[in-house]
Amino acid sequence: MTDEVKETFANASGGRRAAGGGSAPPAPPAPAALAAKVRTLAPSMTRSMQRVAEAVAGDPAGCAALTVTGLAELTGTSEATVVRTARLLGYPGYRDLRLALAGLAAQQQSGRAPAITTDIAVDDPIADVVAKLAYDEQQTLADTAAGLDTVQLGAAVAALAAARRTDVYGIGASGLVAQDLTQKMLRIGLIAHAPGDTHLAVTNAVQLRTGDVALAITHSGSTGDVIEPLRVAFERGATTVAITGRPDSPVTQYADHVLTTSTSRESELRPAAMSSRTSQLLVVDCLFVGVAQRTYESAAPALAASYEALAHRHGALRGGAGDRRA
Repeated sequence: MTDEVKETFANASGGRRAAGGGSAPPAPPAPAALAAKVRTLAPSMTRSMQRVAEAVAGDPAGCAALTVTGLAELTGTSEATVVRTARLLGYPGYRDLRLALAGLAAQQQSGRAPAITTDIAVDDPIADVVAKLAYDEQQTLADTAAGLDTVQLGAAVAALAAARRTDVYGIGASGLVAQDLTQKMLRIGLIAHAPGDTHLAVTNAVQLRTGDVALAITHSGSTGDVIEPLRVAFERGATTVAITGRPDSPVTQYADHVLTTSTSRESELRPAAMSSRTSQLLVVDCLFVGVAQRTYESAAPALAASYEALAHRHGALRGGAGDRRA
């Protein structure tokens, strides 16, 4: 093993923020999550690391049989690049990645079909559009679920359930997801805000303190209008959470807990915002259900009260429709 590879092993700290303390590094992803991790992280990798990632995802059985030197030669990279790629994918070292590759190869040999991303063409029949979108949505959800760190998710749920108030930041499609989460939390009696104006988000963040939660939603992880209020909340002592498709992006330096989403490959008729919204909504729903479980004694009556308050409106609509049919 070269000195460069040894240094890569020795310097891996597993932590993103000095303020994070000595928390243990997350467990490596299961074999089934490997392809999802590659799809999620490949856009942020260097070209040499992308070659390694694409090789292991494309031929797990073949790569599992290779030493670190052999994989470096196959991909035209270095041993250090192979080790860095393994670590970026969530494995402590190349040996752990090889074990995951062997597991993935076994799953594929058992008859499980490999995932295929399908592009939508301008002249596709609408039936094909429905089928392709449904397939991509299912793949995005499966990838997000496979790659979601349940330890980080549980910690975020605990913080939200105990928070005095929660601020959620998002712009564009992510802003719609932010509103979805706050509306759900309000339904179970928790105080939550999703300011749509950046200035308001920052001025609200100034009021946060220890015991409050600030949650940022940004697929790219580099949206300044989302990062700024999260930074302010972080500096004020609030517990901070980031939902992002880029676990090494700028937003994570101000996040106590990072929840990574997946997305299908962007195409002309399928912008990244479409699939990122799908994966973000899954994470938001997981957060909400987890919080509702933890606060069930108060959440259940609050939900019942909200349903009762709106029941007459839904009843009036049903009655009106019935009258028209009559």
